Amino acid sequence: MKEEILRYMAENGIYPAISKKGKVFLISRKGKIDSSEKERIIRVLGIKDKKDCEEIRERIRRISEDIKENKPIKEWIEDERPREMLLKYGAERLPLSKLLAIIIRTGREGVSAEELSKRIMNRFKTLRELDSAPISEICKIEGIGMAKAVQIKAAFELGKRLIKEEVEKASVIRSPKDALSYVMKYYFPYLRDKKKEYFYVIFLDIKNHPISNLEISRGGTNRSIVEPKEILKEAILRSASSIILVHNHPSGDSNPSKQDIELTEKIKNACSLLDTRLLDHVIIGKNMEDYFSFSLSGLL
Repeated sequence: MKEEILRYMAENGIYPAISKKGKVFLISRKGKIDSSEKERIIRVLGIKDKKDCEEIRERIRRISEDIKENKPIKEWIEDERPREMLLKYGAERLPLSKLLAIIIRTGREGVSAEELSKRIMNRFKTLRELDSAPISEICKIEGIGMAKAVQIKAAFELGKRLIKEEVEKASVIRSPKDALSYVMKYYFPYLRDKKKEYFYVIFLDIKNHPISNLEISRGGTNRSIVEPKEILKEAILRSASSIILVHNHPSGDSNPSKQDIELTEKIKNACSLLDTRLLDHVIIGKNMEDYFSFSLSGLL
């Protein structure tokens, strides 16, 4: 009986208080309460003094939080609904849990979309960890099915493509630093957490504008297999005047291996036969500062 009354009070915003003369009464945020109902609540809960009022108010507060977390967002007050908050305050003002709730759209029975968002972030801790997690891993979270996991992945991909779009529009490679900047902005979000080694070639025209980005190879955890003649064939097909090589090291150590150095030398020599310049070979590690540029290191 007491638990039912406390839940009723939490749902209707009813709290006990005490007057200066020590008389217990009830405050309601949703209108008046029948006097007989007030007396019954006070009697059943055994509220007699200030200490009793404080204990009951704390229990009501905890029940209210539980109700809020587990009811559909559409039943929340407008100022706390993620979509309405975004429209009112702007996306940049919203906490991460509300932004993620907008992406996954709906909750499940007894759990709101925002509560599911909190479960996701409690599991993966950072956006980077969530981005790199496979869909199958995201689906292990209770309440997250294939559809919601796919929605999350799509949102990350949109962000990455926005960065690529901006890089492509603004890029002219005039120096080794320009080449490195292009590579890190364009490829780093994709390659930093890969478990396999990926090898790409950037083809540039005579004015040093990137005209094409091509995946040449993907391999195991240690190395990919790259044939210089395949790179040259693709350069001829694109009428490329110069190229930039890019690959990642899944270990996170961006220092070149002996094989990396030998391969770079082979490709450089092959390019010289076709009057095509090898501008750089960039190796990407785990973090923005983890990279190796053959050009900036004086190895080209």
